[in-house]
Amino acid sequence: MTKIGVAGVGRMGGGMLNNLRKNGIDAVGFDIRDPSEFTLPVTNDVAAFADGLTTLITVVRDAAQTDALLLETQKMIEAAPDLHTLIISSTVSPRYLLALREKLPADLNVIDAPMSGAEVGAREGTLAFMIGGTEAQVADNMVLFEGMGKLFKHMGEFSMGAQAKVLNNMLCASHVIVGRLALDWAREAGLDEDKLLDLFDGATAQNWFTSRYKDIEFAKHGYEPDNTIAIFVKDLGCMVDAVPEGASTAIPEMLIEHMRGLKPVD
Repeated sequence: MTKIGVAGVGRMGGGMLNNLRKNGIDAVGFDIRDPSEFTLPVTNDVAAFADGLTTLITVVRDAAQTDALLLETQKMIEAAPDLHTLIISSTVSPRYLLALREKLPADLNVIDAPMSGAEVGAREGTLAFMIGGTEAQVADNMVLFEGMGKLFKHMGEFSMGAQAKVLNNMLCASHVIVGRLALDWAREAGLDEDKLLDLFDGATAQNWFTSRYKDIEFAKHGYEPDNTIAIFVKDLGCMVDAVPEGASTAIPEMLIEHMRGLKPVD
């Protein structure tokens, strides 16, 4: 008997949980919010969620919430004696992950599998997963990844998924910032936005942000402390934490500054 749980049923976790269930996986959710806010099977009762839980996918916001979920506030590791697999899909620093691994039971299968694709990808089931773990761990859990996404890249041993994700997000953040700047300047020049986006999609400027500009929920947002732009800022902080020893942090720090300065587009 297996019980699959998704902890953190927000912008990303909600779509992931929904797609697991649509693909025949009887997963349930945990969130600290009132269950009445959800149309999916979600509880805020730790004991009920942990009862019989064998595989846990965490999609909480950051390292602090991961610590709270697993070891401190909810203490899910202690509450779920049947747990044998932990898949960490939150974007956190690879250095943090290695330190966390030392605090977890040695016999627990722990995989890092952050994802890319934004809320639209979680909703459509088209996420890209960057996975860190053994070949066997990846194979054993591929049915779950296939239930939530379309692209799966095994990047190496534990924490290499996170290493790949922070690099991916640094590049993606640059597309967001420069893409927004290009569109702002095009607007001032009187260029037709649809024609310009179509050009970008087929020319050398092609990138995920401008190609899916009409679909991405945060494409026109400005920085707010709790929105997706702020998540980008958090992810760039993970990149700063992960830079090689002696490397310059100037570019990710510049991206953080510009991301914090984004204003909403009318």
